[in-house]
Amino acid sequence: MTSDLPALEASNKTALTIEIEQAIRASIKEKGLAILPPLDVQSSFDLITQLNITPKTTILDPWYNKGTGGTREDYKEHIIDLLKAAGMVSEHVFFWGFPEIVARFIECIPEPLELVTWLTWYYKNNPSVIRGWRSSQNACLHLSQPGAKLYPEHFLNAAQKQLQFEKKLRYMPGPTSVIEEALMVGFVGKKQRTGHPAQKPVAVFSKLILMTTKEGDLVFDPMSGSGTTGDAARQLGRTAILSDVSEEYTQMVEKRLGIERIIIPSELEVQVA
Repeated sequence: MTSDLPALEASNKTALTIEIEQAIRASIKEKGLAILPPLDVQSSFDLITQLNITPKTTILDPWYNKGTGGTREDYKEHIIDLLKAAGMVSEHVFFWGFPEIVARFIECIPEPLELVTWLTWYYKNNPSVIRGWRSSQNACLHLSQPGAKLYPEHFLNAAQKQLQFEKKLRYMPGPTSVIEEALMVGFVGKKQRTGHPAQKPVAVFSKLILMTTKEGDLVFDPMSGSGTTGDAARQLGRTAILSDVSEEYTQMVEKRLGIERIIIPSELEVQVA
């Protein structure tokens, strides 16, 4: 399995960056994935920037400034900073949230990113906890650098692939912007569940990865939660770097994916903190 990890020029390397770069490469070569020790999201961006790592796609799934995740007054500025960081390292960026949360960012997408589409994850099985409208969707903004390549052909069925091979496919029928997949509650997705309170199904993330990467490409998730991005990437023959600020969730990802985190030397931890 290959990976999109360009080597650093010798003039830019130090003993510390060589050590951490080699550890990431070794983990990806052996397991297809690399799990970083707990780092806040900005520090994880700083680290891969220092190492000149260029993932094809970055997935951002922050807490939504409500509910169990708490709130912060500078949420808008914080998210814009993260989008800027993601847009500097990746061609494609996915930003998850409730519709009323992500809608606020449509008019303030930072350069060089631009809006590709608004995605809706639709589920019918959300249990009703209030009287009134019952929520049945989550939203995701697909942002990209200008000219970033898409792969709608990854969604062709066998008959369509044959027509494409015979050069008779009249148009490329990409997937819809609505992803229909049941919420992981009750008995649904029981075998997948890890105990993370906001875990999404692998099938939801798989579509994002299929549209924006080819086999061997690198995906980065600096808010990896239970590791769904890594699970989906590995199943699809992609590689991934995962990071989360939580020690609890980092352990959860290690257990789920059967991979131990790489070790960052204490000196480098100071540099990226």
